[in-house]
Amino acid sequence: MTIKEWPDHERPREKLLNLGAASLSDAELLAIFLRTGCAGLSAVDLARQLLSRFGGLRPLLEASQRDFCEARGLGIAKYTQLQAVLEMARRHLAEALKTQPQFSASEDVKRYFTAQLRHCESEVFALLYLDNQHRMLAYDELFYGTIDAANVYPREVVKSALSHNAAAVIFAHNHPSGVAEPSQADRQITERLRAALALVDIRSLDHIVIGDGDVVSFAERGWL
Repeated sequence: MTIKEWPDHERPREKLLNLGAASLSDAELLAIFLRTGCAGLSAVDLARQLLSRFGGLRPLLEASQRDFCEARGLGIAKYTQLQAVLEMARRHLAEALKTQPQFSASEDVKRYFTAQLRHCESEVFALLYLDNQHRMLAYDELFYGTIDAANVYPREVVKSALSHNAAAVIFAHNHPSGVAEPSQADRQITERLRAALALVDIRSLDHIVIGDGDVVSFAERGWL
């Protein structure tokens, strides 16, 4: 039986329109993206096979071009389409931050940093630059490291913050190990950065550490 022959309330597209996207399973969401199935498989059946092959939705979305395109029912056209969708999602989060009246460590900020950094295979240290009303000015990835470390230089952070005319900043970095718990080195460099930026009257609002499904905020723990 094809999806067109299913009851209306079971069809992914109709279900989304009637109940919202959050009501759909991973397979149903992926089926809408795929649009069509393969010989002998509906789009939902194909989506289930793909999720099983890759081990879930996130590994599928973060698969390399080669692995993605080799899977049945996918290919370069679907890969480029998916990358465009993911980038639109990141830009949507960025636009939301730019239009917020103000923030420090809101859930939107955590989601934005997670979208930018969680997939990185090595450690990346990034910043959000904010104006004096705590609205986003820019996002920048300043330092890149090995699988478990990135060298961070306070002088370069201060220089970059001044070039953006920032009044405040939020730091973030990922832990490729998947464990978001900050290390003692993370706390020490955060204090060095805070002190260096304070000398030029730039406030350090938070340091967010991105793990695999977990996020730690220094501000929420009372460390900043």
